[in-house]
Amino acid sequence: MSAFFGTATGFLVFGLFAYAAVIFLSEGERRAALRAIVLAVIVLLIFAIALLLHPPAGEWILNGLLFLSWISIVLLLFPTNLFERRISPERPVGQINEKTVMFSRKLLDPGSERYKMYYEEFPGHEEPDLHFRSKPGLLNEHATFYDPFAFNIASAILESVKAFHPIVDGEPAQKTSGIEAGKIASSVRKWILREGAVSVGFTKTHDYHWYSVIGRGDDFGKRAQLPHSHAIAFTVEMDKEFMDTAPHAPTVMESAHQYMRAAVIATEVAMMLRKLGYHARAHIDGNYRVVCPLVARDAGLGEIGRMGLLMTPELGPRVRIGVVTTDLDLPSAARRDFSDMIDFCRICKKCAHVCPASAIPIDDRKDIGGVKRWQIKQEDCYTYWCISGTDCGRCMSDCPFSHPNNFFHNMIRMLIRNSKVFRHFALKMDDFFYGRKPKPAPVPEWMRSK
Repeated sequence: MSAFFGTATGFLVFGLFAYAAVIFLSEGERRAALRAIVLAVIVLLIFAIALLLHPPAGEWILNGLLFLSWISIVLLLFPTNLFERRISPERPVGQINEKTVMFSRKLLDPGSERYKMYYEEFPGHEEPDLHFRSKPGLLNEHATFYDPFAFNIASAILESVKAFHPIVDGEPAQKTSGIEAGKIASSVRKWILREGAVSVGFTKTHDYHWYSVIGRGDDFGKRAQLPHSHAIAFTVEMDKEFMDTAPHAPTVMESAHQYMRAAVIATEVAMMLRKLGYHARAHIDGNYRVVCPLVARDAGLGEIGRMGLLMTPELGPRVRIGVVTTDLDLPSAARRDFSDMIDFCRICKKCAHVCPASAIPIDDRKDIGGVKRWQIKQEDCYTYWCISGTDCGRCMSDCPFSHPNNFFHNMIRMLIRNSKVFRHFALKMDDFFYGRKPKPAPVPEWMRSK
């Protein structure tokens, strides 16, 4: 009987590693595939040797392997989340001034009145800002990872996004459609998903969702908050093949591409709602009035992780976010609990280790603005962008949650949510198969300009 169970267990473990190898090969992960194959062969050999040995030695080894195998399975699969202390949802106090965000500070023209007034208001920002201005700059031909093909595509896409700025808002139709709000919400959700979004959610708006002051464009310095009671948030996927090359040129091209996709979807939805008689505004790259990750978090799409980005259950941080705010009374659900994701970020720290700028904190969350959270060093992060010429993306590409959205990786994600023990195990396995500091993937051949 032990021989039967030993054989069955051996083939089960062998099959798991063999299946993993097939998945890794299909994803182009040669290192991970090779290691999975080696483990599969080792498992098969161990159980085969145990079966071939004469009793009682063979039986002792087999019974020991059986015990270790099944006790490991039980420990890894036991749902410890049933007993874990949930992290209470917290709401930030106050609002972020968009003028202090790096994307606004980079637009300040040295010598201008606006430049002078800004550094009079925020004198501590001048020294780090002079430092990033001394570097080549994002999408600059003198930057480290300059590629004429990718950089110019990214620049062209971002310029195209600006064409949407005049139509993100407008006056609604004088008469509402009379369609029930729940029906509109259901149709909007399905429409956004049909347009290629990964996830969609609704939430009531809160003061902390809005920037206090506008930091870009013609409305610089004006109040950002609008009388919109609800928001629609959605995510679009960043292509894994491109993001795996981080921090090289394909990342900034893909980034721009997904900003465009989010802009198209958000603008379509906002215009449609206005035609139905409701105020609605799309929030897109370079023209935000809200802090998109906070809106998306409250809409149930994920949680803010160590790297300061939205961590989604489907793709981790490998997404871009679109938001539409409106006065339509949308049926918003309660904020989802992602305590397991916060706990995983606590123990993982992979993004902090791979960050070229050392801009991601390695320690635990701190009380900032009335909530416990991690806060990156945005000046250090952006300065590296200005050196590399790209928006980097190493933290996003190497996060264990950023693996493809397929059955194999989704099972890993589910078990991470299920068990604290498995979180530690999954991190060790991720390091073993992919490396603690994975090397960037090569730039696809068709994209190389040289």
